[in-house]
Amino acid sequence: MTESEHIVYFDRYLGETRVENVYGDRWLRWTYGSAPGRFLLETVVKRALFSRLYGRYMSRPASRARIRPFIREYGLDESEFAETVDSFPDFNTFFSRRLKPDARPLAGDESIAVFPADGRHLVFPDLDRVDGVYAKGQRFSLPELVGDRDLAACYAGGSLSISRLCPVDYHRFHFPCAGRAGPATEIPGHLYSVSPFSLRRRLAFLWHNRRYRTVLESPRFGPVLCLEIGATCVGSVVQTYRNNGDIARGDEKGLFRFGGSCVILIFEKARIHFDDDLVANTTRGLETYARMGDRLARLSQLEPDFHVSR
Repeated sequence: MTESEHIVYFDRYLGETRVENVYGDRWLRWTYGSAPGRFLLETVVKRALFSRLYGRYMSRPASRARIRPFIREYGLDESEFAETVDSFPDFNTFFSRRLKPDARPLAGDESIAVFPADGRHLVFPDLDRVDGVYAKGQRFSLPELVGDRDLAACYAGGSLSISRLCPVDYHRFHFPCAGRAGPATEIPGHLYSVSPFSLRRRLAFLWHNRRYRTVLESPRFGPVLCLEIGATCVGSVVQTYRNNGDIARGDEKGLFRFGGSCVILIFEKARIHFDDDLVANTTRGLETYARMGDRLARLSQLEPDFHVSR
């Protein structure tokens, strides 16, 4: 395997580039990189039934035997878990585990938007310049991603962040800022992988997958569009927040069952400034590893006059 075939990211906390230890690496490469694998992908793997069956398998009591080897192999910190390892009845419950309240402190004040999830992140200050994010020549389509052309037009020239969660990550997702959250609208689709290995081949997997769309009306950041994207072997995406309720920054929005997945945030034009290190790394083609609650962006100095409708 050559270096270019590895998934390399920048660790914000260690201050260095690292090679990702990919769960199911060989299977992913075979499925998306070989003719037999791609045939299986299009006939079986992308379909919801495949992921549902895998999710059920990971919910069986026998799957508990996978938990401790998984923790050891990927170096997870048990001290962060809200429950003890022995209390998880199956792997799926462990996978969507809660953390202790102080495990993910929120950075800064209400003028700071925080990461919605643990993961590897890309940021784009200008949505008109997202083409070529994973590979040159690939077109990014905001209307297809959002699933509503009129809604997409409201975010023309806006800013976008992509948070990619690996199976080894904490798999609950949160709100980046305070506001009032509308309903989660499901957009039907298939369940392709959202790893860089697959997206380098076809960026459109982002908008071919099943996803959920919520508008968070924020008094400071304006209407923030939150998208959760399902992926292969994600048994389900569960929304746990209170629809049309007041949301505090960092409140839990929902959780993913087993599998890698993705959270996308879209801000209106001129609302925010992403942190400089995130922009610099994205420009270099590197995702930045950071945890939920850490700094994503600050409010634009020219804060628009915006009032949440009640």
